[in-house]
Amino acid sequence: MDFDDFPTPDASVDSITPSELKRRIDEGEAVTVLDARASSEFEEWHVEGPTVTVANVPYFRFLDGADDDLLAQVPEGDPLVVLCAKGGASEFVAGTLKEAGRDVIHLEDGMNGWARVYERSEVTGYDGPGRVYQYRRPSSGCLSYLVVDGDEAAVIDPLREFADRYREDAADLGATMTYALDTHVHADHVSGVRALDDEGVRGVVPEAAVDRGVRYADVVERLGDGDTLSVGEATIEAVHTPGHTTGMTSYLVGESLLATGDGLFTESVARPDLEEGDDGAPDAARTLHESLHERILTLPDDTVVAPAHFSDAADAAADGTYTATVGDLTERMDALSLDREAFVDLVLADMPPRPANYEEIIGTNLGTQHVDDAEAFELELGPNNCAATQDSLTGD
Repeated sequence: MDFDDFPTPDASVDSITPSELKRRIDEGEAVTVLDARASSEFEEWHVEGPTVTVANVPYFRFLDGADDDLLAQVPEGDPLVVLCAKGGASEFVAGTLKEAGRDVIHLEDGMNGWARVYERSEVTGYDGPGRVYQYRRPSSGCLSYLVVDGDEAAVIDPLREFADRYREDAADLGATMTYALDTHVHADHVSGVRALDDEGVRGVVPEAAVDRGVRYADVVERLGDGDTLSVGEATIEAVHTPGHTTGMTSYLVGESLLATGDGLFTESVARPDLEEGDDGAPDAARTLHESLHERILTLPDDTVVAPAHFSDAADAAADGTYTATVGDLTERMDALSLDREAFVDLVLADMPPRPANYEEIIGTNLGTQHVDDAEAFELELGPNNCAATQDSLTGD
């Protein structure tokens, strides 16, 4: 339904930006949300947080006004934040509620605007050359990393939606983007490596991922296991860590931080079924167990683990980033102490739904299909679901 087709309430309604809403949630303010999207969209993904109360009443319930029965289903707020997909329906619903005497505002640009919130924090636990920054996309839990040393910079696991942001931030930090690296063929978001490569940044993909059918492998650089590149004085070494995918490759930055992609998170481990399917998932989980115990957990305990995703079960570190040390994860994540077969059983026991549109996203990231920027943005809306479970695997 087009916004022009909605009845126009007499009451005008103030709005709140997605960034301001995120700030309030981060600062622990009590936030009450009315999500006016269809129930199926709400159930797939919605605004969450420890201080967030959220209710779902679809916008079409308000087309004939708001009677007492309907108002009884709408929570009170201080004020109530009404949202929808793009901001049109929420403005109509909020106006209707304001006419009924409710204290309301609506979210500008809706969940599409929420998906464009992108935050950056320095990883203070990194003690190698230069600095490392973590980018966070709260709507999907995607994480990327900017490595800066001197006048050079590199980005690991960039998102196409924010390709310009990385270059601009590097410039603000006095550096020029030299490399854009993917850890693997992503299934939950459209990679920004090719977009950056088109702008003169040197795109890099793992050599181990090429056999999956990467169509542009001859255009970008490839890093095999043990290969390195330099960003100023900082080295980035490829560490093949298969399991989530056959090509999954972590990057050891400055011998201090390991960007683990989707192999190991701070609250869980990778799901092994997106490339291999249900039949191949047990063997992939065994491979993941080997990668964890032979390639990652053998690193010094103070090595910072910097994953490509976080979930609602994850706790942020003191610097606000979703990172943890190898020693900390070894101590508190029960899954990492299991023998191989017990690990496989645990990983396969509670698999979440596969990421939305994952086959189309994989095809786009392989280069076998093409989408424009708007289509790419729509494809990746929603949760990432790249972990083996939606709950924490730690013993906390």
